[in-house]
Amino acid sequence: MFEIMAEFVQATEKLDRIQPAVTIFGSARVQPGTPYYQLTEDLARRLSDAGFSVISGGGPGIMEAANKGAFAGKSPSVGLNIELPHEQNANTYQDISQTFRHFFARKVMFVRFTTAFVIMPGGYGTLDELLEVLTLVQTGKVRRMPIILMQSAFWQGLLVWLKERLVGEGMMAAADLDLIQIIDEPQAVVEAIFKHYEHGGFAPSLHEQEILLNL
Repeated sequence: MFEIMAEFVQATEKLDRIQPAVTIFGSARVQPGTPYYQLTEDLARRLSDAGFSVISGGGPGIMEAANKGAFAGKSPSVGLNIELPHEQNANTYQDISQTFRHFFARKVMFVRFTTAFVIMPGGYGTLDELLEVLTLVQTGKVRRMPIILMQSAFWQGLLVWLKERLVGEGMMAAADLDLIQIIDEPQAVVEAIFKHYEHGGFAPSLHEQEILLNL
């Protein structure tokens, strides 16, 4: 119990001043120099230069690309790593780094300090993160924020399934699909995030802060 408390306290102290921040999720298996890696690096650099800290899972693949792009930009590059038996060695492009033993504590930190999520192609872990974020927004446990899928060709099959099966069979409302945006161009992602917050600002309201305390 005390170990879990320590993870929350240490992470909060490190991340308290990074907002506004954008979290980028994606596969640990993507190799440097590949299209997904290069796209992520480009996006992260644009976000960083636009004033957003960039948060990733701190490991290789898409996570490394996100940290690398942000590390070269103007705003902090943040890695929230997780101890795993394989695949998850911390990358070297981090201004702020925190390692977790517990997935749920790490997930809370992603949500608590993020103003938008960008989801790149990935596997089970990426799908878990995407669906958890969608569930938290759908159920009102966190505020409405941009949840953006990049590489529409990769995600198209999932989106069709969500519409035909989950909406079609009454498992969720059609309006829940509106929680997701599909954008393929990095600069358009940056602009979409700014547009979402142009009237309310990036800082959570007092009511939204109270909701986060109960996350």
